Amino acid sequence: MIRHALIPIVLGLSLFSLPPGPAAAREVIDIVNDSGGNVLQAIARRNQLQSSGKLVRIRGYCRSACTLYLTLPNACIGPQARVGFHAPRVKGTSFIPPIVGDLMGQHYRGEIRRRWYAEWQYSLQMHTMSAAQYKKLDPQIKFCWSNDG
Repeated sequence: MIRHALIPIVLGLSLFSLPPGPAAAREVIDIVNDSGGNVLQAIARRNQLQSSGKLVRIRGYCRSACTLYLTLPNACIGPQARVGFHAPRVKGTSFIPPIVGDLMGQHYRGEIRRRWYAEWQYSLQMHTMSAAQYKKLDPQIKFCWSNDG
């Protein structure tokens, strides 16, 4: 009786550990020349992108809230991409809302995270860098090469 009760549990757990099939691996979501926007909307989109199982290619420029996508486990950055960080602010103002910088910082890692908390989350100036410079500060980022973008 106990064995039969465990079967649905074991089957349910195994479904969550299966890697995406070949069709999902070939599907791609391109993020190109994204200047950011609302941080809460970007966090929601980040969650959708992560659960999609699709490759997320970030190319062109990626600024502000777009940078939240860079640390997705299914994301890569184009070798010619440019990335930019600045303080989140209420649109059309220089007001930096409390807590929003921390929400963003939770999604960064390595030296990017350190610089975010030390400087960039307070700066209205855009701090830009190339994909190669970004990779030096976050070695976990993957480059998109010719076969994947």
